[in-house]
Formats: sequence, structure tokens, C-alpha cells
Amino acid sequence: MKTVFPFFLALVLAACGNVPGAPDHTFFQMARPAALPVSEAAPFRTPIVVNLFAADGLYADRALIYALDPEARELRQYHYQLWTDPPTRQLQRRLKRMLDAASISPLVIDALPASQAALRISGTILRFERVPAPDGGSIASVALRMRVDRPDGTPQLDEIYHADAPAADSRLISTVDALSVAADEIFASFHGDLLQSEVREHAR
Repeated sequence: MKTVFPFFLALVLAACGNVPGAPDHTFFQMARPAALPVSEAAPFRTPIVVNLFAADGLYADRALIYALDPEARELRQYHYQLWTDPPTRQLQRRLKRMLDAASISPLVIDALPASQAALRISGTILRFERVPAPDGGSIASVALRMRVDRPDGTPQLDEIYHADAPAADSRLISTVDALSVAADEIFASFHGDLLQSEVREHAR
């Protein structure tokens, strides 16, 4: 028995050595953001705070999400394909960067004390996934609820935006690029609505 046991132990260890390892994790970042129209004179005099985006369920995680059906009623997460930062953080930084580059206000920042007067932007992720297209390709589908609160806390703008963008090919990086395009399309629409809401504010 003493001679048989080491033999079987060696067989078990050899078998374990032949088991393929787990796949490596791949981390993704959104593509460089598109540029918004630049304002010649800042339309907002108060600082603008872009809050961390909110998300529920799957959308709060770092794993990329894909749908099994075109209506996106069945969703799954990739196990080894992750965002470098959660979409809630990436979208916050992206919108802040785009608004700042558009010279919309003398100060666009991601945090200010609640006691300081500022226009505060909040976003909620409603959709952010890869969806199968009817032609066999993939579509990036993004839906965001965007809210803007005045310095007194009352809402100035509260809208839901949705945009789809086709992925160039079957690679996941192409879906990441398409998600970036769809997000930028939403932010461009939001930027236009935000400027219009400020015009209405001055007309009150």
C-alpha cells in the first residue's frame, strides 16, 4: 500500500497538470470621445457638477453585457471581458471631459460640496449592452436617463435618451467602439437640450 499510494498520487498530479488554465481576463476602455460644438461664450455662469452615474443590477458591474435576443429580454455577462472601470465611472468622466472641452461653463467638475451653488448633472444607465442584429452582426445599444438640477435642487431637465450603433465586426473591441459612438450620440443630444433649457431659463 505504501508503494501504490505514491504512484496514484503522481497520476493525479500529472492529470491536474494537463488541465488547461482559465482564460486571461481582457480589460476594455471606451474609445476617445467625440467633440461637442464649442461655445464662444460660456452659456452657464454657475459651476457644473457631473455626478457619478447610477446603475442597477448588471449595469453596475464591470463585466461587459450581451443580449441573447434582439429585444434584449435575456441578458448575460461575459466572464473574462471586463471594463477597466465600471461604465458608471467611465460615462461620468467622458461627459465631464466633453462638456469641459465644449466651454459650456467656467468650471466643469465631478464633485463640489452640496452647500456650493452649482448645476448638477445626474445620469442613470438603463441599457449598455451588445445586441444581436438581424443580419447576424452586433449592435451596441445604450439608453441613459439624464437629469439636470438647478442650484436650488429643482429639476431643469429630465429626459431619457437612446442610441444604437452597429459594430464593425464580431470582435468585442468593435462593440466597445460602437458603445462609445452610441454614448457620444446621446451626449450630443443631451448637450443640445441642456443649452436649450438654459435659454428657456433666461426667458422665464
